[in-house]
Amino acid sequence: MYIRPFDPWKSPLCTCPFKYTLNPYTGCDHACVYCYITSYIPNAFRVRTKKDLIPKLEKELRKFDRRYIVALSYSSDPYPTVERELGITRKVLELFKRYGVRCLILTKSDIFERDIDILSELRCAVGVTVTTVDERKAKLLEPNAPSPRRRIKALKKAKDAGIPVYARIDPIIPYYTWEDFDRTLDALSFVSHITVSTLKLRPDSKKRMFAKFPELMKKLWLLYERGEKIGGYYYLPKDVRMPLLREAEKKITEKGITFGSCREGYRSFPTCDGSHLVP
Repeated sequence: MYIRPFDPWKSPLCTCPFKYTLNPYTGCDHACVYCYITSYIPNAFRVRTKKDLIPKLEKELRKFDRRYIVALSYSSDPYPTVERELGITRKVLELFKRYGVRCLILTKSDIFERDIDILSELRCAVGVTVTTVDERKAKLLEPNAPSPRRRIKALKKAKDAGIPVYARIDPIIPYYTWEDFDRTLDALSFVSHITVSTLKLRPDSKKRMFAKFPELMKKLWLLYERGEKIGGYYYLPKDVRMPLLREAEKKITEKGITFGSCREGYRSFPTCDGSHLVP
């Protein structure tokens, strides 16, 4: 099965409404330093195609309950660099259109701009993740992803085409991306919903962060040592995390944007993931 229920681990901190997820590719070449998929996908930064994805997916869609949303995607970006040539995600969207599937797109790429023609005819919402609008910091954190400026420009085009749009400011990193939060939020002030999440570290991502940002991590790890470990992730301590989330919520809602938080044990309204935007 290529379409699967989201959150197979049944995390107690996951507050997403029930939905399905589909990853058109295996792996992601954006190679974000903080990425979590390296803990469960071998060679996670190498993109691979899936055998017979389109014909097998069509068979699944014939029986799919169209009340539910399919999210693209949470384990591998639906728009890796090779999508420009292969167009596999576009073929998936064409199937969604044919079978009337509701979908939620999330990406760190601007390639989805090519598919606005199909997306504007789907029952969908489109979102981009922007960790920071500081181009230098973003390049260090997400070395192979398109720039935040390009992602935001493409998202504005989607909104102009009448597509509901949202964003994730994720992960929030104290001493680093949090310093740019106001500017990042200002750049995304045209969206309808924003989800935030603080940096959560697993042993593999911790190792990469220390290698890439040794001075930053010396300060950061002092915080994480006071934090808690939940589901294999190191979390910031609550006395740091909760005030940060409250401030983010206040800034976001003051702009008339709905607020969500992801796996924080904090509130969201009306959804954490922006799925309420899907018609």
